[in-house]
Amino acid sequence: MAFGLIIIGDEILSGKRQDQHFAKVVALLAERGLQLAWAEYLGDDPARISATLARTMASGDIVFSCGGIGATPDDHTRQAAAQALGLPLELHPEGKRLIQERIREMYLEAGKTPELDTPDNLHRLKMAEFPRGASLIPNPYNKVPGFTVGHHHFVPGFPVMAWPMIAWVLDEHYSDLFNLEARSEQSVLVFGAAESELTPLMVAIEASYAPVKVFSLPSVGDATTRRHIELGVKGEAQQTKAAFAHLCAELARMKVEFKPV
Repeated sequence: MAFGLIIIGDEILSGKRQDQHFAKVVALLAERGLQLAWAEYLGDDPARISATLARTMASGDIVFSCGGIGATPDDHTRQAAAQALGLPLELHPEGKRLIQERIREMYLEAGKTPELDTPDNLHRLKMAEFPRGASLIPNPYNKVPGFTVGHHHFVPGFPVMAWPMIAWVLDEHYSDLFNLEARSEQSVLVFGAAESELTPLMVAIEASYAPVKVFSLPSVGDATTRRHIELGVKGEAQQTKAAFAHLCAELARMKVEFKPV
């Protein structure tokens, strides 16, 4: 099963805020021997979010969606998920209880008597309206939960909430997928060669050691390293080891200057 990531918010696309989720999700997956297959960024556009979710839900992928599950006018993810599924939004009883528990805590912290029926506190319950049949993702930061439908998992946009929630989902639901295959990556820095010269070798290695992948990352260099290409292989550990040995042997045969990374 492939893992995907959807990051939602106009503030990301406008550059007002820098995305932090991509790198963290890659790291959370890698810690468990998993890897991200794809990622998409979306603005706060209900129709686009709904269409994207309808497509990804049909794919069978495991998907994390960050952002847009609050109760302000620019939060559309809960409604879009319901629309993509063709299901109504319903107030989740346990979600309601958790939000009211948080409201009580806020009042008591301020030295006030809790009032659950004020307009703003009733509006807060919108954050517990999820597509019918959804299950909850616990939020250790402020108790306001995320939700799961199928293999799609919806968490807030705030990293302090989203990251432990994603880690919980992985550990709770997908531990059987952890470290199923030992994977490795090995590469060299190649100097004085063009990518076009190396392409036939790259094609030959992928053909001989499939499904190992070859990668090529050109660099103009920096203060310590001159212009080069990082050329490498990645995939299942034993196949990668054999492919890397082949790569190095062929570079030596071609009399190309290189050094291991």
